[in-house]
Amino acid sequence: MLPGIFDWLTGLPTGPLYATLAIVAAIENIFPPFPADTVVAFGSFLAARGQGTLPGVFLSTLAGNLVGALIMFVVGRRFGAGPLEKLLGGPDAELRFRDMYERHGALALFVSRFLPGIRAIVPPAAGAIRVHIGRAMLLMGTASAIWYGTIAYLGFRIGDDWERVSAAVRSSTQLMGLIAVVVTAIALAAFWWRRKRAQERT
Repeated sequence: MLPGIFDWLTGLPTGPLYATLAIVAAIENIFPPFPADTVVAFGSFLAARGQGTLPGVFLSTLAGNLVGALIMFVVGRRFGAGPLEKLLGGPDAELRFRDMYERHGALALFVSRFLPGIRAIVPPAAGAIRVHIGRAMLLMGTASAIWYGTIAYLGFRIGDDWERVSAAVRSSTQLMGLIAVVVTAIALAAFWWRRKRAQERT
């Protein structure tokens, strides 16, 4: 699938390329198996070689991702995340996210957008558990800005060697996932420590 997409992207002028990257970033929220990160990285690489700009790629990708997240947030609020769990995050994904959110609030929502297996369930689950829409979109938007900002930057700055860009994107994606896991572990440890101290005082 990817070679065909890459061939098609290569022939696009700048405007349609931006629009395609926006659509790709939106699709990631609706159909997570779609390789949005790789497509956005290649689109950034093409934009750097043509008439595109880093802000153009970043803003179009971020806007598309936020629209996709908003759609899934509304779907989750209307129907719940249960019907989507098998596709998005496996069994009990909504319950896992709900538990994380009840324990850690905004931090859980933000960090979850970097975690494989939970990332895609965040928008519909946030809608299902009635997180305020402004709060949810701000946190998800910030996480998406970091995620796609990094990918777009790598596509622009590494050079004209796509293999180097691809390898750097894979490495940075793994690094961001690792950082998210570490932050989550620290947050859980801090929660456990505060809870233990509170129990000792009673």
